[in-house]
Amino acid sequence: MHSSPSVVPPGSGAGVPAEGEPSNALPSNALSPDAAPEPSNALSPDAAPEPSNALPSDAAPEPSNAAPSNAPSPDAMPPYALPPVDEAAAVALTQDLVRLRTVNAAGAGTVERPAVDLLCGLFTEFGWPYDVVEVAPGRPNVVAVVEGGGGPGRTLMFEGHTDVVTEGDAAAWSVDPYGAEIRDGRLWGRGAADMKSGVAAMIYGVRALQQAGPFPGRVVVGVLCDEEGLMLGAKAFAASPPAAEVDGVVVCEPEGYEVCTSARGGIRLRLDLHGVMAHGAMPQEGRNPLVAGARIVAALAEAEKWAAGRYGSHPHAGTVTVTPTVLRAGDPDQLNVIPGHGVLGIDVRTVPGTDHAEVVERLRQTAVAAAADVGVKVELTVVDDRPAVEIAAGHPLVQALVAGHRQVHGVEPPFGAVPGTTDGTILTRDAGLPTVVYGPGGKWIAHQKDEYVEVREIAEYARVYAVAARHFLSGSETRPGPPDSATLRPRGGDTA
Repeated sequence: MHSSPSVVPPGSGAGVPAEGEPSNALPSNALSPDAAPEPSNALSPDAAPEPSNALPSDAAPEPSNAAPSNAPSPDAMPPYALPPVDEAAAVALTQDLVRLRTVNAAGAGTVERPAVDLLCGLFTEFGWPYDVVEVAPGRPNVVAVVEGGGGPGRTLMFEGHTDVVTEGDAAAWSVDPYGAEIRDGRLWGRGAADMKSGVAAMIYGVRALQQAGPFPGRVVVGVLCDEEGLMLGAKAFAASPPAAEVDGVVVCEPEGYEVCTSARGGIRLRLDLHGVMAHGAMPQEGRNPLVAGARIVAALAEAEKWAAGRYGSHPHAGTVTVTPTVLRAGDPDQLNVIPGHGVLGIDVRTVPGTDHAEVVERLRQTAVAAAADVGVKVELTVVDDRPAVEIAAGHPLVQALVAGHRQVHGVEPPFGAVPGTTDGTILTRDAGLPTVVYGPGGKWIAHQKDEYVEVREIAEYARVYAVAARHFLSGSETRPGPPDSATLRPRGGDTA
């Protein structure tokens, strides 16, 4: 248990942290809300950018975005005055985060810690109580709670992560991957879209909501670790008492102006191929796992067709895909040796309604049959299993986001699906939390070289978050069970 820094109101000058504690100072290039010029709070419908990932004309038709008759329509929701957002500070925070190389690499001793230290300083400046929980060495979650002061109400969570994938070959980039350069209206760098701009937008959206006046209920701001790995941070939060008090979660991942009400599931499979080692000149004496692996890969195409026929095409998530990603056996320095063992990796992506157990069994049977012809045995291991998730278009959380998007942009948002999985998948699976994904950045730019986010999007999304939060928190329905303030108001400090 680490000592807890005091949470001091902004401008008090107190609460200098001890060595090793998060700094309470804002980044040097962050502007105070009072110093930031006020951006325009209204966009005309002509100014709203078109999403680049619209379905082609021959794609399955989208379901209606209208709420069911028993749910409030966004048209019926009263418009709220758009709160001022400190756009300059939100952009500066994005830059500060991108400049931190928080790569989720195997064996890394520290990943998110520098980013968490930066955010803790900002939360303290805002007077937000927060808690830091170290999920694994050097892998902390930080969760802040902002009480609305406007009486009882729902609890809304905004969620993001600060770990990123590697930049790969930096020479292949046209910009410094960690320079956070702003050029041509874009902020460039690893994590700019996925998803440090989303983290900055949600923080300054909540800040704008708070500064606009009292609101019912409370907001949880969660920055969770290891999203690019096994999602340890989401799993830890889902198992914690505060999760039981959350009524809905907006996951601020980049989705290109889409309100993503569904996310594809994922199954990661490892197939160990057990053969018999032999001399390359005497293949009849061996059982070659490479040959078995090649036959399995060929057979996976038919398994994928079976899954697509079995589970059909989802209007946003598409069909089940079965993709071989690893085939490894033998030693390049021993080209005259038939290896005795091989490994085949398979990445399966599923759609809502998919029976994962049935898919895994079908793939096991396919692999065993394909390898049996050459005498190789197959051992299948499920490395990770994440379900496809979906939330109804008429859910109050979705309707609040739709209303916020319409008020800021003047147009209806398109609905879509997350092509992969997010922390929201885990929060829904493990804690039963309603989740929807909506955040700045292009849907397809993540993990690529020359990653960027349009600078204007950071403040746009912050405004949508603020308006959507006001709509959602003003509703009356909450999760069952009495609120427990002890689990709902974490205080500053680390819990190991």
